[in-house]
Amino acid sequence: MLDSLIPKEVEARTLAGKWYLLRIRPYRTLENVIEGAVLTFTDVTEVRNMRDALRESEITRHLAAVVRDVNDAVTVQDMEGRIMAWNSAAEQIFGWTEAEALAMNIREMIPGDQYEITLKKIRETARAEILMPQSIQRLSKDNRIVDVLLTATPLVDKSGNAYAIVTIERPLTERT
Repeated sequence: MLDSLIPKEVEARTLAGKWYLLRIRPYRTLENVIEGAVLTFTDVTEVRNMRDALRESEITRHLAAVVRDVNDAVTVQDMEGRIMAWNSAAEQIFGWTEAEALAMNIREMIPGDQYEITLKKIRETARAEILMPQSIQRLSKDNRIVDVLLTATPLVDKSGNAYAIVTIERPLTERT
């Protein structure tokens, strides 16, 4: 770099997680001789975090469009079963509006005699490395039993701890 006189900029991360912009510029004397380099460190942690948040926001918007338009029920429940998200296909399949569903716990949609079995299947599916769909039953708003093929995926925080479960449910058959 010193031979070419081309300044260089790189972003570097510290062990503490801070980001710095490192600028390296050759230093010339009055005789036009390169005698070293000037290093400048600028804290860009906040800018980097904002850029990452913007990127995540764009990804979230794209995913939200997919979830909104898919024909399968897509729901998100916290680890206690409270429904946190409910797409329009879930409304059509199960009958509850989004507002109604967001006030519910997923256990209200599981036939009483199947609660423990269904809960076990969802947790096993969410922990599996290879996610295999499971056939389960759900209750609709009008108390119909809806057979669905369920795929569950955990949402994990930066520490790797699951804080919610996303389910995708495709109706197989409906019976009264």
